[in-house]
Amino acid sequence: MDRFDAMQAFARVVESGSFTKAAHTLHMSRTTVTQLVQQLEARLRVKLLHRTTRTVKVTADGAVYYERVVRLLADVDDAETSLSTAAAAPRGHLRVDVPSPLARLILIPALPAFHAQYPDIQLDLGVSDRVVDIVGDNVDCVVRGGTLTNPALIARHVGDLALRVYAAPSYLQRAGVPEHPQVLEDSQHHYTVGFLWARTGKPLPFSMRRGAEQVQAQGRYVCAVDDGNAYLAAGLAGMGVLWLPDYMAGPHIASGELVPLFEDWTMDPMPLYVAYPPQRHVSAKLRVFIDWVAELMARHAPVGARGAGQ
Repeated sequence: MDRFDAMQAFARVVESGSFTKAAHTLHMSRTTVTQLVQQLEARLRVKLLHRTTRTVKVTADGAVYYERVVRLLADVDDAETSLSTAAAAPRGHLRVDVPSPLARLILIPALPAFHAQYPDIQLDLGVSDRVVDIVGDNVDCVVRGGTLTNPALIARHVGDLALRVYAAPSYLQRAGVPEHPQVLEDSQHHYTVGFLWARTGKPLPFSMRRGAEQVQAQGRYVCAVDDGNAYLAAGLAGMGVLWLPDYMAGPHIASGELVPLFEDWTMDPMPLYVAYPPQRHVSAKLRVFIDWVAELMARHAPVGARGAGQ
């Protein structure tokens, strides 16, 4: 038995809650992972995991051992990256999940500069607006906007996305220009484009303020989507009023494809975070990636950015 492989296998099973998922992320067969954990238990003479046909749970002894294993694996990683060549050039495989519009418009166009600076880091970039099982899917970190619902994650606040309200000229010609946000709630002539948030599967209202006046606007929709790029496309096609961060709307305002609405109203910016599991050691490759995202967003949507009219 390779004790290092066995400890890695055990730690990954604990984190993912599954032998199958652990095997997938370690690029091993499920049988191999099972055998490694069994051999580790035999060597320690301690039961580390409770197994049923449906679940895998860590025992009390296994939980204590897991904490030590995580620290040991982190120390090994530190020892490798502390070498002069590794410290100067972080390397390895990094799995990241980011929202689709942010990837298309900001992160991917900037990746050549990241690669030039860190040529030995290999990125697997998941591009989606879905909720990712960051531990079960063995993702090193996620970039997400809005309120984080998992308090166990460690999060770094890297940006604030200023939000505004827009519509396509074709929509305004057909439905007219709404003069007040409340019109979106009350009028039978106006529609919004619905965005189905992954956490709830439902559109959420947006809050707008003007002085002491505040409106929660959601409106009626004839089209709702669960992807940011599709959301923008629906708005450009004239399917309704939509809320967008500045980085998504900017090129389309310049081209005349979108028209700003309610310009004397304000909206709270959407916070943007990079989040990762608390058990996950922040390796050199992950640290430089997070720093790079923070520097990138400081140019596009710095922390403290304010919404329209503020």
